[in-house]
Amino acid sequence: MKFDYFKLHSFFAILFPTFLLLTGCSKNIVDLTSQDKVPVRVVVVTMFEIGEDEGDDPGEFQLWKTRQKLDQKFDFPHSHHDLFYNPETQVLGMVTGMGTAKSATATMALGLDDRFDLSNAYWLVAGIAGIDPEDASIGSVVWSSFLVDGDLGYEIDAREIPEDWDTGFFPLFSKEPYDVNKPNPIGEVFKANEDLRDWAFYLTKDLELRDGESLLKHRNLYVNHPKAMKPPFVLRGGHIAAMTFWHGVLKNKWANDWVAYWSDGATNFYTSAMEDTGTYQALEYLDKIDKVDVERLLVLRGGSNFTMQPPGLTAAENLLVENEEYAAMEASLENIYLVGSTVVDELVSNWTKFKDTPPGS
Repeated sequence: MKFDYFKLHSFFAILFPTFLLLTGCSKNIVDLTSQDKVPVRVVVVTMFEIGEDEGDDPGEFQLWKTRQKLDQKFDFPHSHHDLFYNPETQVLGMVTGMGTAKSATATMALGLDDRFDLSNAYWLVAGIAGIDPEDASIGSVVWSSFLVDGDLGYEIDAREIPEDWDTGFFPLFSKEPYDVNKPNPIGEVFKANEDLRDWAFYLTKDLELRDGESLLKHRNLYVNHPKAMKPPFVLRGGHIAAMTFWHGVLKNKWANDWVAYWSDGATNFYTSAMEDTGTYQALEYLDKIDKVDVERLLVLRGGSNFTMQPPGLTAAENLLVENEEYAAMEASLENIYLVGSTVVDELVSNWTKFKDTPPGS
């Protein structure tokens, strides 16, 4: 008798979901027979929370959870932190965890999670950062397109570098710092949608950001940097992501040169954090299998602290002071939310317009 594989497959297609329901094993398993997915318009990507998600000193996630009413919880055990969702606005909030490895894996885990329809979702990275006093003041927020990795490279200890080099850190597959024969990037630089970035900037550039006496007192120490002494404002600039928390005048110069090198002089470094190249890389891979649209990524970072010391302090002294408490932690979180939520609300309220065509296209 000829064996009918098609009938056998159909039999198990019916039997298996029924078995799961009867045995109670389906609780944490995706319903393979359902075509319904949770629609997502915007994913707010934060990197850390200090304590609880509500009711205590806020980290990056708390203001978004409470003010955007992200009250519907989705268990997310295969990543750093559970997901929270507003079914009315279809905004989803996530906390990736700190560092490139966690941001990349959390983003990939969400992108491959069959519970959600992310095909039209916009992704907003919203987090604190170090900020260059040559470009802006603490409390300011920066929209970035160029995302440069500060880890991939060769490095020689500063005590052993050649006398005619000003840094011991130089590109992989090159022969010297800032080699004119630039190697092809393998993850050193990504470029998010510049038109979308510009649209978000022009929508928010005139917002009045939170300021305060403590910010004024701190920024007035930077007497050699006029932009550092300004009240917080919205701007555009390059971003560097590195797992090492670097600090000081010399490292600040390196970051500026490194970003300028990999962006072909289009920008230099304005903000520094850890995660954004990992987030972009995951979205780029997910885009290739039509799970997400990487052209819908926005990166917004707020300056919680300066990346170099003011006159009168060494780099080590200033870093230790900043580690106790970032000078603009509260203000930067508020300003990130103010600016970021203006964009989120615009996307959500005009979804019929922006669902298929990103603004700035």
